[in-house]
Amino acid sequence: MTMRSEIGEQPAVLERAIPAMDAAAAEVAAILHRPDVHHVLIAARGSSDNAARYAKYAWSALGGVVVTLAAPSLYGIYRSPPRLSGAAVVAMSQSGQSPDLIEVIDEGRRQERPTITITNDVSSPLAAAADLVVPIHAGEERSVAATKTYTATLAAVASIAAHLESGTRRIDELAAIPAAVAAVLARDDAGTAAERIGRLGRAVVLGRGYNHSTAFEWALKLQETVYVLAHPFSTADFAHGPFALLEPGFPVLAVATRGPTFEGNAEALSRIRDETGAQVVVITDSILPHDRITIPEGPEWLSPLPAIVAAQLFTVRAAELAGIDPDRPRGLTKVTRTT
Repeated sequence: MTMRSEIGEQPAVLERAIPAMDAAAAEVAAILHRPDVHHVLIAARGSSDNAARYAKYAWSALGGVVVTLAAPSLYGIYRSPPRLSGAAVVAMSQSGQSPDLIEVIDEGRRQERPTITITNDVSSPLAAAADLVVPIHAGEERSVAATKTYTATLAAVASIAAHLESGTRRIDELAAIPAAVAAVLARDDAGTAAERIGRLGRAVVLGRGYNHSTAFEWALKLQETVYVLAHPFSTADFAHGPFALLEPGFPVLAVATRGPTFEGNAEALSRIRDETGAQVVVITDSILPHDRITIPEGPEWLSPLPAIVAAQLFTVRAAELAGIDPDRPRGLTKVTRTT
């Protein structure tokens, strides 16, 4: 199975990619520190959009950078791009083929703003359009669902974040991530959790802080490879109305790792279990009274990398249990071009 084998490649991919992208990441950090750059605008689609959600936290928390997500339709379909004064314009795409992302980069250059592409294909049109390219060095990805290109994009975001903060501590922390991902693969209690929860037909996926991005990416993987109506929420937002969806046995998938959001996440999951009888599965580096998928304890800001690998393993097993081939998702192709 291609998806499962490419999930297994991720420790080696990250071991190779993290040092290879270091110099380009340092260049990006230098641009973001320029006095004429006051914020970052990121354009992305699909899994890359979820990596951009991670950048909102990592670049802001470690570098003090204001990060916003672009609305690409304003640039192409509506032909009404906003003023980009003070912005650095970033596009993320594993293929670099989507015309609407190219429109955003082109507009950034027309307004004489620095433009950056983070991509797996340095020969792509999106790479050619930007001033600076950060290659993610994931190698060819054959699976339709992004796995190693997603984690490599997270690593690129993390590398830029590490360079935004002075000193080498964050860079050293990032260097330990391939081993953390390998530890997740060695355990694969994610597959066991998928077996215990049984065949999925619907689910909510919760995360907060750095792992808000993980909730969105896990939900996307379930949607595209298991055909599950999975909806991602911030754990905080979920209490503001969607909580009413829950009933006994309803699958609630969550990410709760050590850090400032942990206590609130733990309390929310306990309330969900106690008040609704929902079936809770949580990816965590701590002890929680739920069905757990354990990842190694480490810096919270890097937890989305091992956490999403656990989610990928859960998803592959869920697809197998449903009798679905995740390498042939209906209606999807590897490269999606949106205008």
